[in-house]
Amino acid sequence: MAISPIDRPQRQRAQARPRLAALVLLSTVLSCAPAAAQELDAIIAVVNDDVVVQSELDKEIGLVIPQLNQQGTAVPPRTQLEKQVLDRLILNRLQQQRAKDLGITVDDAALTEAMDSIAARNNLSLEELKATLEAGGIRFEDFRNDTRTQILTSRLQSQEVTRKVQVTEREIDFFLAREASRLIEREQVRLQHILIALGESPSAQQIKSAEDKVNRLVAKLRAGADFAEVAVRESDGRNALEGGDLGWFEMGAVPALVSDLAYTLAEGEVSDPLRSASGFHIIRMREIKAATPENVTQTNVRHILIRTNELISDDDAKQRLSQLRERLQGGDDFPTLARAHSDDTGSALKGGDLGWVNPGDTVPDFEEKMSAVPANGISEPFKTPFGWHIVQVLERRSQDTSVDIMRIKAREALQRRKGEEATEEWLRQLRDEAYLEIRLGREQ
Repeated sequence: MAISPIDRPQRQRAQARPRLAALVLLSTVLSCAPAAAQELDAIIAVVNDDVVVQSELDKEIGLVIPQLNQQGTAVPPRTQLEKQVLDRLILNRLQQQRAKDLGITVDDAALTEAMDSIAARNNLSLEELKATLEAGGIRFEDFRNDTRTQILTSRLQSQEVTRKVQVTEREIDFFLAREASRLIEREQVRLQHILIALGESPSAQQIKSAEDKVNRLVAKLRAGADFAEVAVRESDGRNALEGGDLGWFEMGAVPALVSDLAYTLAEGEVSDPLRSASGFHIIRMREIKAATPENVTQTNVRHILIRTNELISDDDAKQRLSQLRERLQGGDDFPTLARAHSDDTGSALKGGDLGWVNPGDTVPDFEEKMSAVPANGISEPFKTPFGWHIVQVLERRSQDTSVDIMRIKAREALQRRKGEEATEEWLRQLRDEAYLEIRLGREQ
């Protein structure tokens, strides 16, 4: 039976004593185990009626460290890393428990599809992905299990939180009036810059003084001060006398230090302070030149997918689709066959319909084959990272989608923003309602 958040505290109080007794017994058993086994499987957290053990934490840290190294992020001290990773493990465990209460699962087919997709996005086969991970110190099975957990939590959060987030047309209008420049495709940007310089080997006091100054300037600029005037008076940069104006940059030529800001700052927005070897920087987005909108060719398409596995080979999938194609050419109904045979459950329920597809919406292999099919035509079977397909192109149209795309982007941005806020609140509630006992750092 599903347990609502309101029900859980009562259930926990009713079961607290037997749970704790069982955990005490488990701890006693572990304390009598050999020293090596005790160290490996020491309980480091109690999460409702479940536990997290040291070996789980070590395995998760083994996944995190290569990711930090790949991102170029310094690995924190072991005690800090353990705390951060344990917090994530606890949240994952709470979500797994909630998913179990609600009957949410991830089957092997969905996991295999996700793994194939990850490999395809990195231009690798599944075997090449496995070799790449293990060469980087990550066990493939650990990565696979971590991926399953991510899919599970994503499905849970979608059902419990994000699916319930509503965005109104009025909210979209208001967002576009304020922040449309964040969403447009940028061709060039014009930046302004203030530098508060530091010497080659600054003292702690000099760094603190510069940091205080740059924070005061950011507050002043955001309160309405003229950026150019502040730059002339305060900046140590070479362009100070030009009001800090750095001029126009093609997007590919933006300096690395501010490349992310070039894509995210709205017109007129002032950045948080940035630190580099030369000192502290403030960036303002003065102007944006948008890429010229172009008409795109949209394709109204439907498909049937057959996935391969241990029982269905490439030849089997291709042959089945060839037979279905013959039936379609003989007059059989495409939606009926798609509902009966397609392994793409999402589109199969709609008769294989993918709707109007824009360039770039699908993987390159699919788009290439789809583009070669004439209107009202049916393709030969072809393979993509997801399996074998046949597609039927119903119609094509040339469309100026700039306005529609802006509204779609605005809706997505608002849904993401509101969804993240709602998810954070939901996770806090999930944790507050749980029985937690953290033993990390204690003697077991």
